[in-house]
Amino acid sequence: MDRILGQWASVRPGLDVSAMAVVGRVSRASRLLERGVKAYFEEHGLEAWEFDVLATLLRADRTLCMSDLAGAAMVSSAALTNRIDRLVAKGLVTRATAEDNRRLVLVTLTDEGRRLATGLLDGHVANEQRLLDGLTPAERDQLAALLRKLLSSLGDTGL
Repeated sequence: MDRILGQWASVRPGLDVSAMAVVGRVSRASRLLERGVKAYFEEHGLEAWEFDVLATLLRADRTLCMSDLAGAAMVSSAALTNRIDRLVAKGLVTRATAEDNRRLVLVTLTDEGRRLATGLLDGHVANEQRLLDGLTPAERDQLAALLRKLLSSLGDTGL
């Protein structure tokens, strides 16, 4: 990124590329962090999105309807339907319609899903901490606050 910014400074000395410096670094960091998270779950035979859905149900500590689950997992309803199909096939969640409203689809962790998510949680947190080892705890807090502010300014409501 520094090389790219230097090239712009050389070719267009008056051009303010400070936003490019932030966006480029956030994008690159996102890709590298996603790669590190993905590698952890691949070691355990899971996709990162599978753990995300399981963890969403685990932290809710209850059955969730598809719309609540989609919002909490920050994915579209269509994407979630496909994901739930795959998790049902693996025996990690169950899906049923509500008795009083057949349009309401409820998703619940199976015992196996709960065991898997619980078993992977500590290792996942440790992996994320390892990925951020280059920052002190105070720097992590500062970065989290700045990213929260940025996401809010971009209209992200899932802060």
